[in-house]
Amino acid sequence: MKILYLNFDHGIPVCGDKGASVHVRSFIAAAHRLGHHVALACSTLGTGNPPPPALILPPCPRPRATHSDAAEKQLDRELVKLAADDAAPAHVLAALEACSYVPDLIYERHALLHGAGVTIAARLGVPRLLEVNAPLVDEQKRFRGLVLEDEARAIERRSYQNAAAIIAVSEAVGCHVGEVLGQRQYVHVVPNGVDLIAYARNDEARKALRERLALPAHARLAGFIGSFKSWHGVPFLIEAFAAIANEIPELYLAAIGEGPEHGAVAARAAALGLSARVLLPGRVPHAEVPTWLAAMDFTVAPYLPQPDFYFSPLKIAESMAAARPVLAPDTGAISQMISHRRSGLLFPPGDLAACTVGLAELSMDVRLCEAMGLQARHEARQWGWEQVVTHSLGLAGNLHQHQPAA
Repeated sequence: MKILYLNFDHGIPVCGDKGASVHVRSFIAAAHRLGHHVALACSTLGTGNPPPPALILPPCPRPRATHSDAAEKQLDRELVKLAADDAAPAHVLAALEACSYVPDLIYERHALLHGAGVTIAARLGVPRLLEVNAPLVDEQKRFRGLVLEDEARAIERRSYQNAAAIIAVSEAVGCHVGEVLGQRQYVHVVPNGVDLIAYARNDEARKALRERLALPAHARLAGFIGSFKSWHGVPFLIEAFAAIANEIPELYLAAIGEGPEHGAVAARAAALGLSARVLLPGRVPHAEVPTWLAAMDFTVAPYLPQPDFYFSPLKIAESMAAARPVLAPDTGAISQMISHRRSGLLFPPGDLAACTVGLAELSMDVRLCEAMGLQARHEARQWGWEQVVTHSLGLAGNLHQHQPAA
């Protein structure tokens, strides 16, 4: 099958390290391994990792911002997105014509204030699968502010209505889409995937990295991988670590990534006298994540309480694929991903004492930790990217039943 993959989100560089970037590359790579041919149209190609195996069309142009006044910047960013969306169909269609590429199907990652995929699908006369990863309008309004809310909701609704089928990455996202549409007949929940081969057991990589980090022979290494944003809860994890640091001197923590709270986390670890045991290597290319997971004994995903936890955490899937049990809050899709006391430990969201108890148990009970890791790897097999892509594209088999007009 010839697939046109659309990623119009300027904030998701295809070759970057964000979970969303990994998702785009992994989906395309799995489709390629399954024998499909993919053409990629994106707004930001980015750097840092190899591009996916696809025909990469010239990135869609992005208009320049016109205002510098702080009060106008938010509106300006939104107007830039609308202008880019208006220009995208002509740009993509011309690029496809230039290389004589005629897709059988469009697979689009939904983006805020972008509905160009509807127009492109209508002009090509092909079905369009829409992947929705979050309630983007609500998310933008809550965390960053949104001036053109009415326009954003209208574009979102039109994009949903004109998809032949919608792939939601979690049940919470599926409910959101259903509320917008007024029905869920064409909404399918398909969680994020994971590269099972990349995260296979690697004892040599584990030994080499632990030696490079100068960890003691019997050290227990807990891990976090993420972007240090407020809801990721890394300061919360530092407090849990500090509560048992004296009791379990062999416990170390590696927190991988960078972001808004990185400096505060480093300062807090120093204030607690834990800098030597809290490793903060910063950004790590995604290709090196399997090695870091191999060096860890278990991971922690310390998400803070949220009223609508709609994520399908890629890093939890990767940890489980690497046979590393995960300590995480019992919320949203996490509750379905982790089998409590079988493939990891769950604690009530925001309960520092319970998180601390789980951290101590995974640190001290080596046999339990290893057994849960093996079960985690077993359970992760259902999320292999080939399975995810096959399931998603398999929805195309019934698309003729639902082809809304653009």
